[in-house]
Amino acid sequence: MKLSNFFIFSFLFITGFLWGVQVDGSRHHHHHDHYKNSHNNPKNYKNEQKRNQIYGFKPTKLFVFGDSYADTGNNRKSVANSWKQPYGVTFPGKPAGRFSDGRVLTDYLARFLGVKSPVPYRWMKYATKRLRYGINFAYGGTGVFNTRVPEPNMTTQIDFFQKLMAESVYTKADIVQSSLFLLSLAGNDYGAYLSKGGTVQDIPAFITSVVNQLVVNMKRVNKLGAKKIAVTSLEPLGCLPQTTILNSFQQCNATENIAVDLHNSLLQQAVAKLNNETMGSTFVILDLFSSFNSVLESKGVPGSMRFETPLKPCCMGISNKYSCGSMNEKGEKMYTVCNDPKSAFFWDTVHPTEAGWHAVYTSLKSTLTQKIL
Repeated sequence: MKLSNFFIFSFLFITGFLWGVQVDGSRHHHHHDHYKNSHNNPKNYKNEQKRNQIYGFKPTKLFVFGDSYADTGNNRKSVANSWKQPYGVTFPGKPAGRFSDGRVLTDYLARFLGVKSPVPYRWMKYATKRLRYGINFAYGGTGVFNTRVPEPNMTTQIDFFQKLMAESVYTKADIVQSSLFLLSLAGNDYGAYLSKGGTVQDIPAFITSVVNQLVVNMKRVNKLGAKKIAVTSLEPLGCLPQTTILNSFQQCNATENIAVDLHNSLLQQAVAKLNNETMGSTFVILDLFSSFNSVLESKGVPGSMRFETPLKPCCMGISNKYSCGSMNEKGEKMYTVCNDPKSAFFWDTVHPTEAGWHAVYTSLKSTLTQKIL
C-alpha cells in the first residue's frame, strides 16, 4: 500500500492517538437518572435465552479478551481513570472500572445472549457464583502487543484463561458446548506504535503484524475448544473526538480512516481464511466500523436515540492539558460534563457513552442473530 504525502502528514499530525487509559483522577458530585433497560429485570434474561435457544447454539457463557471497549473493571485503580468520577455516573451510579458513564460493549453482548455480564478476572474470587456466565479478561489500554499501559496484553489474558482451564474452573465441555468468545481490539497497538517512534511509512507493515497476531490469538482460543469466536473490526478512529477536536467536532478525519480500512480488510480476509480452514468452527466479525458509522451519520438510531452533535464528547478537559476526570493540585475539577449523557454518543475523547454503546448494539443486533446463533 502506497501512502500519499497527505496521509503521512495527517498521521504525523495526529500522533496523539492513544486510546485507553489516562491516569488523571477526579471528583464529580453530579448524578443522573440510571439508564433503565432490561439489564435490571431477570425475566428479560430468561426471555432472551429462550429466544436464542431456538437457533441451536446455546451460549450461556461469555469469555472476553481485549481493551477498554470491553473492560468492565480489570484495570488497577491506581492507573485507570475508569475508577475515578465522573466515570460510571449513569451505571452503576459511581465509578466501577468501565471506560464510560455506564455499560460497555461486553454488557450489551451479554444482554443479547440473555446472561449476566461476566465478572472481571481481577474480581473473580469475590463473585464465584457469577463464574457460570464466563469471565472478562479485557484490560483497558492494552493491545495484542505491549502498549504503554502496564497491563496484560491479549496473549497474557489468554494465558490466564488457559490456567483456569488447567485448574478445572472450566471444562472443555463447558467451552465447546456453551461459550462465546469475544476478542476486542480498538486500536491501542497503533497509538503505542506511534508514541514509541514508529514511522508512518511503516504503518501498513505494522497493521499487518497486528492482524496476524490477532489471528494467532483466535486460532489459540479455537484450539482450547472455542466453537464461536467473535472479533471486533476497528472502529473509525478518525471519528474519535481526540481527532475531531481539531475541527471543533464537525467531521471525521478520512485520512486516518484509510489506515482503519486496511486493518479491517486484512481482518476480513483472515477471518474468511480461518473459516475455510476450520471445519465446524465459526469466526465472526462484529462490525464496529459500520455500526459506529451508521449511528454517527444518522445522528442516532431512527425512532429511538438522537445525538445532535455525535462527534462531541460529553466529558472533556477544560483545555488540552486536561481530560475527563482531571483535577488540579487544589482538588478542583478540570473537566466539564454535559447535562445529559444519554444525548451524547461519545463519553470522553475515545469511548462511547452507555447510550452510544446501546445505539451501536441496536445497529449490530440483526447481524448478531445471524452470525452468533
